[in-house]
Amino acid sequence: MAVETVVFAPKDYKSDLKPIWCPGCGDFGVLNALYKAMSMCNLDPVQTVVVSGIGCSSRLPGFVNAYGFHGVHGRALPIATGIKAARPELNVIVVGGDGDGYSIGAGHFPHCARRNPDITYLIMNNNTYGLTKGQVSPTSMVPLASLGQKIDSKRWKTTPYGMVEDSINPIAQAIAWDVSFVARGFSYKPNQLAETLAAGINHKGFALIDAFSPCPTFNQDQTDDFYKDHTYDVPADHDPTDRVAAFALSLRTDGYPTGIIYKHEGKSSLLDEQKHLREYYGANSDTTQGLEKLFAKLQ
Repeated sequence: MAVETVVFAPKDYKSDLKPIWCPGCGDFGVLNALYKAMSMCNLDPVQTVVVSGIGCSSRLPGFVNAYGFHGVHGRALPIATGIKAARPELNVIVVGGDGDGYSIGAGHFPHCARRNPDITYLIMNNNTYGLTKGQVSPTSMVPLASLGQKIDSKRWKTTPYGMVEDSINPIAQAIAWDVSFVARGFSYKPNQLAETLAAGINHKGFALIDAFSPCPTFNQDQTDDFYKDHTYDVPADHDPTDRVAAFALSLRTDGYPTGIIYKHEGKSSLLDEQKHLREYYGANSDTTQGLEKLFAKLQ
């Protein structure tokens, strides 16, 4: 008997819980792009897990018709890695904000890059801590004269005399750590973001998609209009497999390229080693027997 293939539409990934972000928040666009990307990849909701940490954007798992895990602040990556290690057949998507991913959870990034689990990390980057009402984050931007920003633009709650610290460049850092798929998107370019997310989901390894997601409530500098003026598509002749070229592109100061910036296809994975161990010690034996054989081999 032929088995009918189920095709999932974007609406099939919407849960009954309605998003409660502020009106105009870029996270709405990111969520809709994620629905579309999941449909493009035809992910089965019962075989998909969405993991998050803490923050406005980390509410997202509740809005998706799939399994969800709302973790603690900055710990989404190790949680997702553990899920993928225990259930490698599952599709694992991680979501969060720039504070959750690049500050509180920054220490997990290089080690996840080394392990290279087959997970996709979508960061909604609004350059502020929105949930806690507008403190500067690691990606809050030092004003750049070339981008027409005001020198005194960052007089926020935690920087009453102006922001003087350098902001981090998460794209350059990810390439330096050899994250095997690095891309940037923008919530007001939903079709491009959906296509980039789908490419990240289909990538076999750790994929980072940093999505500019403007906060209309607590960041009046990096607005949707700002990013419309200062983002541009990755040049058509860019080779994302060229790490040096990708690094150079990430360091440009004339704006922010969106699209796939770096790919390291075929990078080894710690979870691949785990798979080989499972196969070697018997796929049909139970976990206890497999571990006993492994420990006996190591003694």
